Amino acid sequence: MTDDIKTLKVNGKEVSFTDEPNLLEVIKKAGFTVPTFCYRPDLTQYGACRMCVVEVKYPNGRVVVNSSCTMPPEANVEIFTNTARVRRIRKTVLELLLANHDRECTTCEKSGACELQKYSEEYGISTLKYAKKTEAEFLPIDNSNPALVRDPNKCILCGACVRACAEFQGHAVLGFANRGSKTVVQPLAGKELCDVDCVFCGQCQAVCPTGALTINSEVEKAWNALNDPEKKVVVQMAPSVRVALGELFGMKPGENVIGKIYAALRQMGATLVFDTNFSADLTIMEEANEFVERLTKGENLPLFTSCCPAWVRYMETQHPDMLNHLSSCKSPQGMLSPVLKTLLPKTRPEINLDNLVVLSIMPCTAKKVEAKRVELSKDGKFETDIVITTKEFGKMIKSAGIDFKALEPEEADSPFGEYTGAGTIFGASGGVAEAAVRTAYNMITGEELPMLDIKPMRGVDASSRCKEATLDIKGTPVTVRVVSTLREAEKSIQEIKAGTAKFQILEVMACPGGCVNGAGQPTSCEDASIKVQRAEGLYTEDKNLTIRCSHKNPDIQKLYNEYLEKPGSHKAHELLHTTYSDKKKGSYKDFSGCV
Repeated sequence: MTDDIKTLKVNGKEVSFTDEPNLLEVIKKAGFTVPTFCYRPDLTQYGACRMCVVEVKYPNGRVVVNSSCTMPPEANVEIFTNTARVRRIRKTVLELLLANHDRECTTCEKSGACELQKYSEEYGISTLKYAKKTEAEFLPIDNSNPALVRDPNKCILCGACVRACAEFQGHAVLGFANRGSKTVVQPLAGKELCDVDCVFCGQCQAVCPTGALTINSEVEKAWNALNDPEKKVVVQMAPSVRVALGELFGMKPGENVIGKIYAALRQMGATLVFDTNFSADLTIMEEANEFVERLTKGENLPLFTSCCPAWVRYMETQHPDMLNHLSSCKSPQGMLSPVLKTLLPKTRPEINLDNLVVLSIMPCTAKKVEAKRVELSKDGKFETDIVITTKEFGKMIKSAGIDFKALEPEEADSPFGEYTGAGTIFGASGGVAEAAVRTAYNMITGEELPMLDIKPMRGVDASSRCKEATLDIKGTPVTVRVVSTLREAEKSIQEIKAGTAKFQILEVMACPGGCVNGAGQPTSCEDASIKVQRAEGLYTEDKNLTIRCSHKNPDIQKLYNEYLEKPGSHKAHELLHTTYSDKKKGSYKDFSGCV
């Protein structure tokens, strides 16, 4: 045993610790669970809810009660997590929270996944000592946007959403207002989310322990389309959905269930099932070509990736003077939808623009907002009709009575279901840049990149939110920077403005770790290792696929040969590229197709 290792006891069990940030992590290490609302490993310690209190007995016999999330671990103390005193405090906390809470649990979107509901049941709270909030005291619900619903009547003031917005995105859209019993969490001046600079990444919703922040559900809209015999529902799903959906059915994080997803969708009534991985390959063809053109001309560098709609909105609202750096490529969702609506009616006589419905399954709440961009519509109709998240899709599977784990894997439909390993890794931070470099190298040299695994671009944990790699492309050095969270992106933007940036490509994903940790995925905020396992699932599929570079996808080659001609062609720009505009002033509704 070294001098760095110390010990303490938790409920009589000796446990060692070294650099754990707080007592709570040591307790978890010992195999015990302590309830908490406000603690999230990736956020700063806050100590607001007091649910994680424990008794601490010092060697001199003194016993104190303290919140375990804010207390540093100390050697030779004894910790008791379940004494009568501790349980009494936690129960009182719950009773006070419930007295001020809208308790319509059966109609709450978070029912079954609400931590307040869970702990109330565990602590046996069947009656309340305190008066319930009156109807006149209830605040209006904000459902002003397609991504998120904010219900302040279900907020317990844990502050997790406030910290997520500030610490992940550096944005501070949400904050505390008023004092005492009038305290609320709200956007600036009590405005709706659509009227502030929210990027709709949904990370506030991902860390919310109750139904105060939820996903604006399109489940009923999806069912209506699937159950309508006059509609032809064509489905696409993002890369990271396949390594997270299984968690909702008791499977391990990172387990690839894509074959089961295809099978489930057909049982639910989908006409055709394609894969957004295909259009991720298509995105790479256009984006790599765009980068090579910019590199050759020395214009508008560094190139910013444009796959993340929260990042795109951030640029439009915060740095419209730098929109020329954004790739003009639509996201993979944004590319596949117009391809389907343009080509399917030409090849399948039973499908036309009036009966075709494009349903998209995404890990991201901001994708719901992206689908409502006026730039992604044609003749008054959106290219993507419905967007549901991984969590919403899981609910649909369960309500359909499908035994997901027992499903036999199936294949996607052709030709828009074929994909490469490059398309798969889009779901992890660094994956877009790595896929782009694999193809850009080929476009510049005519040769294949010798080593396809670019390890410096990989990593989705908190220590990997900013990564760089420099590649020698036949004598031309190209430096790629990969960041996740808009807070990290802002640092890179300031470097560019200061003239000190030394990178030519900037990949940005707003969610910590990328799409594997998107706000539409099963909740992972209590265990930071989950997003790592999901990313590993994507890299494993990439490694096992026969074709790992987008430019080698035969169906992509066929699409160019038969319709798009070549990357960057007029036809490709017409279908696969978009424009951006200054959205620094005005409501979100002013720049979308929403009313």
